[in-house]
Amino acid sequence: MAVKDRDRFSTATRIRLLGEQTAARVYRSQTKRQARRSRLTGRAALLALVLCSLIVALAYPIRQYVSQRAEIADLQRQQEEARQRVERLRDQKARWQDDAYAEQRIRERLHYVMPGETGFIVVDPGSARQSRADLGAADRPWYSNVWDGVDKSDASDQ
Repeated sequence: MAVKDRDRFSTATRIRLLGEQTAARVYRSQTKRQARRSRLTGRAALLALVLCSLIVALAYPIRQYVSQRAEIADLQRQQEEARQRVERLRDQKARWQDDAYAEQRIRERLHYVMPGETGFIVVDPGSARQSRADLGAADRPWYSNVWDGVDKSDASDQ
């Protein structure tokens, strides 16, 4: 029966019904858009503004806090290193207070020997080759050796 009723309507009636349905859909979509727009009220905008202001106001103090905490940690690390260095120096001072240790270090550094001992000095083989190379310098005039010494010292400064 619905098919017969549909066939009974004229083309003008069908177009009018189609227009009404379309208008109803458009009206529904407009009300939905208005409903979506109405979600952002003045209160919500004010709340967003207050939150943004708080974030901006707190950003600098938080950054300062974080940097100061990092600086405190660095200073604590330096303090611990200084404390360890003081301990090492105290240990070294205590060792130097011992006469046997002082004597051992003096004999080692200054090549002292006690009466009745025989001292030996071991020469590095690399330095022996160098001294043989310097023997060739005896064949040259003295001013060449002086200029070579100046060149060597100048090269070592660079």
